[in-house]
Amino acid sequence: MYSVFRNLAIIMISAKFFGLVARKCKAPQVVGEIIAGLLIGPCLLNLVHTSDTIEIFAEIGVVLLMFTTGLGTNLKELLRAGPIATLVACVGVAVPLGGGTLLYSLFYGFSAVGSPEFYKALFIGTIMTATSVSITVATLQELGHLKSFLGTTIVSAAVIDDVIGIVVLTCVLGASSGTGTGLGKVLLNTVLFFVAAIIIGVVCHRAMKWLDNRNPHTQRITIVSMAFCFAMAYIAEQYFGIADITGAYIAGIVLCSIQDAPYVERRVDISNYTLFAPVFFASIGLKTDISGLTAEILLFSVCFVVIALVTKIIGCGLAAKLCRFSWGDSLKVGVGMMTRGEVALIVAQKGLEVGVVDPVYFTAVILLIVVSSVLTPLVLKALFTKMPPQPHPSQA
Repeated sequence: MYSVFRNLAIIMISAKFFGLVARKCKAPQVVGEIIAGLLIGPCLLNLVHTSDTIEIFAEIGVVLLMFTTGLGTNLKELLRAGPIATLVACVGVAVPLGGGTLLYSLFYGFSAVGSPEFYKALFIGTIMTATSVSITVATLQELGHLKSFLGTTIVSAAVIDDVIGIVVLTCVLGASSGTGTGLGKVLLNTVLFFVAAIIIGVVCHRAMKWLDNRNPHTQRITIVSMAFCFAMAYIAEQYFGIADITGAYIAGIVLCSIQDAPYVERRVDISNYTLFAPVFFASIGLKTDISGLTAEILLFSVCFVVIALVTKIIGCGLAAKLCRFSWGDSLKVGVGMMTRGEVALIVAQKGLEVGVVDPVYFTAVILLIVVSSVLTPLVLKALFTKMPPQPHPSQA
């Protein structure tokens, strides 16, 4: 049991050190933290292995990251970005889904619709649909563009993307098993969750405003806010089958307009960026193990990564352009949506459980997560430096 303290010490020191190195190199700190996980994990030095405790710390980190993202959201900007984010998310799911299916078919042959091989190809596309916004959020926050209309659009689209991804996953798994898609149940649970979130949100918002007026800038505001965050994350996952990070993000949205929202955001950031967030970003590197790679799987994995990144950029970028973003900002939206993380891992794991995808392709998923996690912050920073965001026509 006590080995967890040793592992946490190694993770925190290495993540901080390489985060500072990344900053010195004018790269986002999260890049350094992910590289730290690669170095100390099974991929290289083999000092630390992922464990249940580290996974829990990492999950808390991503939940708190999404909570503070919601807290820092401009509600008016979010409402304005809603329709645009929905279109970006829909196209951003459809294009990778088709790209992944085509990739598998080109490698292993085209199969008849409804055959087991067809569903394997379709499932490879399903893995590509997942978007992880946590790394993009950390990067946008570091660059100072998280609360902008562009940043709000990316975060909102990623949350909607997550919901659409759950629907697609359910349909593919249901169709491949021959038990029915269960689409109606998924849609019903999604609608019920958002209805419940609105009801709970209205009640909790009023209660928090009352508490905030009576106890401004006190620890109890932060404690109650974090409790609400964890409760919403639990409710979303346990009762509605929606990702816990979606519940946490909505909890932040509910509280973003109270007077002490910036105060709570700062206090949560202190604990999260000291411990939980570095563990989350380092854990991405810890999960990487390239010992089982063969030449064929390596080639497929490289193509898998390239197609997954390109199709997200094209799909989300073109959708953003249709919504009257400039070409530069459309590219930023596409790049911001190309990160993959815990959702892609969950999707792949579900496929392994039911036998739709073979275990060897898990390597491709890990490689995609690592490459997109390292590449996205670097490209985003370069884009924002060379092409500052332009005002959207809706802001005129």
